[in-house]
Amino acid sequence: MSTSRRTFLKNSALALAGTTMLSSQLFAAKKRQEILGVQLYSVRDVMGTDPKGTLKQLADMGYGYVEHANYNQKKDRKFYGYSASEFKKILDDLGLKMRSGHTVMRKDHWDETKMDFSDEWKYTVEDAAIVGQKYVISPWLDASMRKTYDDFKRYMDVFNKSGELCKKSGMKFGYHNHDFEFTTVLNDTKLYDLILQNTDPALVAQQLDMGNLYNGGAKAIDIAKNYPGRFELMHVKDEIKSSTGTGEKYVSTILGEGIVGTKEVTDLGRESGGTTDFIIEQESYQGKPSLECVKEDLAIMKKWGY
Repeated sequence: MSTSRRTFLKNSALALAGTTMLSSQLFAAKKRQEILGVQLYSVRDVMGTDPKGTLKQLADMGYGYVEHANYNQKKDRKFYGYSASEFKKILDDLGLKMRSGHTVMRKDHWDETKMDFSDEWKYTVEDAAIVGQKYVISPWLDASMRKTYDDFKRYMDVFNKSGELCKKSGMKFGYHNHDFEFTTVLNDTKLYDLILQNTDPALVAQQLDMGNLYNGGAKAIDIAKNYPGRFELMHVKDEIKSSTGTGEKYVSTILGEGIVGTKEVTDLGRESGGTTDFIIEQESYQGKPSLECVKEDLAIMKKWGY
C-alpha cells in the first residue's frame, strides 16, 4: 500500500516529536541524577548547638542535600543527637535528603578470626540505610592499616567486603581522601593510586576531596584526569595559603578565590560521566560566619551551572 506524502510527513513529525521528547526525558533524567549538597562539617559550630535550626537555614538558602559528619558509633547510634529515624524525619520535614555521610571504618571493625564485621560497623550501615543514604563513606585510613604493602592490601579487601555489606542495603561503601594518600608510598606506588587500583568500582565509590590533597603536594585536576569516571562524589572546595601557623600549608576558602581551579575540576568530573554528587565543603572562613560562607558557595556553584 502506498503512503501519501501528507501521511508520511505526519508520521515523520510524530516520530521526530517522540524522539525529541525521549531525548529531553533522558537529558532531564541525567540532570536529576546530579545533586548539589553541603557537608555539614562546614557548619559544625552551629550544628553542634542547634542542628534543627541550622538545617532549616540551609534548606532556606536553597540546599536540597546534606552530608553528615556526625554519627556516634560508640555511644548511642545518633546523628547530631537524633536516632536515624528521628533525623530522617527532620530532614524530610525540611525537604532535605542525605545521600552520603562520613563515618570512619576502623581496623577493629573487621574481625579477622570470624571473617566478619563487628556489630558496631553493621549498625553503622544499618542506620545509614534508615536515614536514606546511598553512600557510607569512610574519611580516614588509620596509620596502622598502611604501614606495609601487605597490611594495606589486606585492608583494601576489607573495603571491598564493606562494599558487599552496603550493597545488601542498596548502598555503596566509599572512601574520602585527605593528604597522606599522596605522600605515603608503598612498593614504589603512592597510596592513593593503590587505593584506586585495589578497590572494586562496583562496590567502593571514591569521593575526591579537591582541597585536602594540596597539603600532600598533589593537584586535583591531575588526579581527576588520571582517573576519569572514578569519582562518583566530589568535595567541592577551594584552598589558599595558610597564615595561621597550624602546620597545614593550605586552608579552605570561598569557592573561586583560591588555587584549586574548582570550576575546572567540577566540570571535568561532570564531563567524565562519573561524578553525580557535588558536595560543597568549607572548613576555614577567614573571619566570616560559617553559614554566610556556605550560602555564598552555593550561589557561586549555581552561577557555574550546578
